[in-house]
Amino acid sequence: MTSMDVAVVGGGMIAHDQILPSLYQLQRLGMIGGVAVCARRQSTLDSLAANPAIRRAFPGHGFLATTEPYAELYKKLPPRSIVVMALPDHLHYDAILAALRADHHVLAVKPLVLKAAESVEIEQEARSRGLMVGIEYHKRFDDRSLMARMRYREGRFGEFKLGTACLLEKWHYRGSNFQNWCTTENSDAFTYIGCHYVDLVAFITGLVPTSVSVYGLRDRFPNGNEGFLWTDARVIWSNGACLNVQNALGFPDAAPGSNTQGITMYCSTGERGAWISHSDQYRGLQYAYSDGSYSEPSPDYFQYVDLGGSGLTPVGYGYKSVKAIVEACIRVEASPASMRPSLLEEIDRTGVIATPANSRYNEFVIEAGRLSILNGGREAVIDYKSGTVYLR
Repeated sequence: MTSMDVAVVGGGMIAHDQILPSLYQLQRLGMIGGVAVCARRQSTLDSLAANPAIRRAFPGHGFLATTEPYAELYKKLPPRSIVVMALPDHLHYDAILAALRADHHVLAVKPLVLKAAESVEIEQEARSRGLMVGIEYHKRFDDRSLMARMRYREGRFGEFKLGTACLLEKWHYRGSNFQNWCTTENSDAFTYIGCHYVDLVAFITGLVPTSVSVYGLRDRFPNGNEGFLWTDARVIWSNGACLNVQNALGFPDAAPGSNTQGITMYCSTGERGAWISHSDQYRGLQYAYSDGSYSEPSPDYFQYVDLGGSGLTPVGYGYKSVKAIVEACIRVEASPASMRPSLLEEIDRTGVIATPANSRYNEFVIEAGRLSILNGGREAVIDYKSGTVYLR
């Protein structure tokens, strides 16, 4: 098996909760060599290195920490390494292109970029170099999503008609680094977390979105910055179906679970109705501790378990998603250069891993959603032929 070095650009929440421990597990399995992490502030790197959960799970593991510009780090990596893009959403485009032009594969935390044309440019740059770009839409790797996809495409549900989804993160997110970048001019709750369920409906059904309306409520972060912290979106699909998506940084900190989230999809054969419903917040666990606290932990996204030996083992679809993209990079790199284009096309066609080619509807939805939210929630239409979005 080919072992590849990895550089993580950004050291925020997702690096703590999912990315770095997933990479350490792959390092433990011999799939990854060295790991470097690049961040602007030394304090960000120090916090990540000192994370107690990661240190307990992976004793003896560590990363090369650097505050130098990512372009300098790219030059020091062995050719055709893997760059993990974990910067705030609006900074992805330049950093990803720079990684590709330095001849590195890319694993991007969702969303890839904020405009469809940028996604096209990234795809073209990667293809010209035989490089893999995988977008980490981890809900695809939840077994329940894969089950729904298989059954839907077998025709057992009929056709998707109407749906509702929500994902509200805890209130304390407002006091994190989100307050420095998830502001009205850069992003919003729908762009940041609503994209998960738009992608999931497309992943399950094969339908594509055709128009988006997003109404956003402006609110203040603790530092005074303004953001669209409450959003309500309506997404119309290629068959005329409608999905309503509500998102916010506003779920009470005292509420059980790490957030509240879920999706319901109503389907029809014309003669019979069908239903897909996933409660992604309550997953069957209820813990009441002797100190008086109560929680409803998710065993499915990302957890550590003790399987014996040194440290702990990560489990869940968050880990499986990172592993699948790294494995794809290794497959591409282990193939003769002449075979890489066909292998990349196969990954696109299979459609389990999100790539720029097979999930560009996500960038169109985000671009249309931003146009809508900045215009009071007016409907924004997606024109796939011209590659544009416009207000109706």
